Amino acid sequence: MRSLDTQISEFQGIVGNSGILQGDDVSNRSERIWTDETVQARAIIRPRSTQQLSDVLRLCYERDQPVVIHGGLTGLVDGARTTNTDIVVSTELMNEIEFIDPIARTMTVQAGVKLQQIHEAAESEGLLFPLDLGARGSCSIGGNIATNAGGNRVIRYGMTRDMVLGLEAVLADGTIMSSMNDMIKNNAGYDLKHLFVGTEGSLGVVTRAVLRLRELPLTDEAVFMSVDEFDNLPKILKRMDQRLGGTLTSFEVMWNDYYSLICDDGTEHTPPVSINHPYYVLLEAWGGDSKLDHARMEAAVESVYQEHLISEAAIAQSSTQRNAFWAIRDDVEKCMTIKPTFVFDVSLRIGDMEAYVVEVNRRLTERFGTYRIFTFGHLGDGNLHFAINTGTDPDDQLPVERCVYEPLRSINGSISAEHGIGLEKKEFLDISRNEIEIDLMRTLKKSLDPKGILNPGKIFEFTV
Repeated sequence: MRSLDTQISEFQGIVGNSGILQGDDVSNRSERIWTDETVQARAIIRPRSTQQLSDVLRLCYERDQPVVIHGGLTGLVDGARTTNTDIVVSTELMNEIEFIDPIARTMTVQAGVKLQQIHEAAESEGLLFPLDLGARGSCSIGGNIATNAGGNRVIRYGMTRDMVLGLEAVLADGTIMSSMNDMIKNNAGYDLKHLFVGTEGSLGVVTRAVLRLRELPLTDEAVFMSVDEFDNLPKILKRMDQRLGGTLTSFEVMWNDYYSLICDDGTEHTPPVSINHPYYVLLEAWGGDSKLDHARMEAAVESVYQEHLISEAAIAQSSTQRNAFWAIRDDVEKCMTIKPTFVFDVSLRIGDMEAYVVEVNRRLTERFGTYRIFTFGHLGDGNLHFAINTGTDPDDQLPVERCVYEPLRSINGSISAEHGIGLEKKEFLDISRNEIEIDLMRTLKKSLDPKGILNPGKIFEFTV
């Protein structure tokens, strides 16, 4: 490996002085949200174009220089963690929305564009980019693609991979793979974009993408419900989906431990329904006829109430009230004020969910005695989140992870619904992927990154 001064000089020839950060500009950066850990890399390289990024990776490949890819740094699985031998390649300056085609309903963007910017640009054309999550103001679309982000609307629009028509990526050796397809249908050979969607920057670095947009809905109906039995939740999902005529967009569930934490003192959030029920549902439906859609929502809510599936319901009467509903669901950060708190996202069949949550709590009780747990998630697509505190010892993380992940083995659940694997979850990858699958992942890694320079050590062990 060449000296840092020599490498910096080479990188300066590609990205210029302003494209390189060193010293305190590196070490003062947090590696991700909700942590005090900072970037340990030798330098941060910030290309402004695909060609610059290609030239940077070509040099790193020739020098056997490990590279960690940074986007918006909102990940939660240590996928952006660095060592003092790494170089960071950040896409933060590749932040242009290049083109919007309102007829084809597509948007061409660079990887560093923030998700919220994409929302706003689409809405200015009367269109919608459906991907949405709490970190929308900070996360970048390249990171969303690299982790196959999910969010609040998966039940209707799918994961990120369902919203990407084409993309451009740079391989470890600097090769530019440009597959900027802008059609919904293109069945000509392999769909190569799937090599880079959800693979956490381990096979290549996403630089540009063609996104699929939808028509902006004309109506937005939201309701907050309280529920007394878990068995009622899938029944409510089924009834409401049927009676809303295909317009159901979100089905979020909060356990009482989460809802009461967020709403208990009433200072930041006014509880839409009382704080003495085991479960709460935030449901949203988008449509195109204000009178019809509101009446249909009222009738659907009335029907599940008459079936004794819900105890209370509050239907939003304005955008302000609807936003207040979502502010409760989005205020996950309040769970993080109790430190250290360990966060999880898992996926499993809805039919297994109640018993699984009971088993996680049983194991936590057996291992720790006292603890705090906050449970919530996108139940409509089988995604649960936990935030767990067991005291003041950060070394509790591994035994807590075992309490959460091991019960998934027997029910064929996933240790990651939408956050990826990174470093944090790779010890448990065999719970959700069998040996043949993991060997095939390594084969792909060896083919596209034979020196193992991209995000080394992430997802699974890889020996060059």
